[in-house]
Amino acid sequence: MKDAIGLFSALGERLRDFGNDAPTQRVIADACRANAWFSPPEIGRAAGALAERMLRRETLEAWLSAYAVPVVRPRRVLVVMAGNIPLVGFFDLLCVVASGHRCIVKPSAKDTVLMQHIVGVLQSIDPSVAIEFFDGSQEVDAVIATGGNNARRYFQAHYAGKPALLRGHRQSVAVLSGRETPEQLAGLADDIWAYSGLGCRSVSLLFVPEGFDLRLAMPPMNPKYRNNYLQTRALLTMTRRPFIDLGGAVAVEQAVFPSSLSRIAYSRYRSLSEVEAWLAAHDSELQCVVSECVEHSRRTGFGCAQSPGPADYPDDLDVMAWLTEELPQRFSAVSCAE
Repeated sequence: MKDAIGLFSALGERLRDFGNDAPTQRVIADACRANAWFSPPEIGRAAGALAERMLRRETLEAWLSAYAVPVVRPRRVLVVMAGNIPLVGFFDLLCVVASGHRCIVKPSAKDTVLMQHIVGVLQSIDPSVAIEFFDGSQEVDAVIATGGNNARRYFQAHYAGKPALLRGHRQSVAVLSGRETPEQLAGLADDIWAYSGLGCRSVSLLFVPEGFDLRLAMPPMNPKYRNNYLQTRALLTMTRRPFIDLGGAVAVEQAVFPSSLSRIAYSRYRSLSEVEAWLAAHDSELQCVVSECVEHSRRTGFGCAQSPGPADYPDDLDVMAWLTEELPQRFSAVSCAE
């Protein structure tokens, strides 16, 4: 797998300088014009996280050493990407190419500019790289698709009969002990509000001990997020629903995920066993759990939710294992939980 490791580690080197020259600054400006939820700092953040957490040579070598790559029978794998945060679809592209298959990329309209740039960089490093953009005419052998639950049902119907790894909507929680340091709480604020809270790894439900004083310092937010906050705050005020005003978001006491972007849910617990039972009952809804006081297979530290490594598979589905598990005629498919 030396070729893939060399290819993607070279991409990582280039991403470390992303936004520091005129050409990539123009790419960032174009991406922000195409999607008003994107901002230059957060595009730079996403590129930097990929470079540091996924695309270092030693990280790639350690990750890929667990799999039989490249595969003996390369296939054409369509990757239907989400576009809620910058470059969110890149990881599936990385997995498909690193496993030895051909990646047919269908970027989200919300993130086309950045994905076209990344593919262009990869092609400049290796013109023979097995990547092409989907034009609607290509035959594909397997599908990886990410979207909301309605989109997943469409994918299930549209690609019926093909091996498919389909992801729906998930959200993330944090469990606090009440003994967190100021640095950890600052990290939690980042876990909540990075990328305007739009990612599946963005924390939107907090479990806090009884008596905990919920005070979090918010970073400057996208104007679209602030407009959402003002509308949500006005609605809660009109309906006389109690809430905590965090200055740019509202916190409402409930043990279910909030439906509004600028609305953070929190639930007070008496014992951690209550929280552990809730996590077990809602595992299929969870992307990650930010905590240092409970165990969970997808637990991460404060301030780390938005910087996953290559082994932090979305929905806890091992994409590389799926891609490298071959049968005589086709891939073995992975079923996604409803």
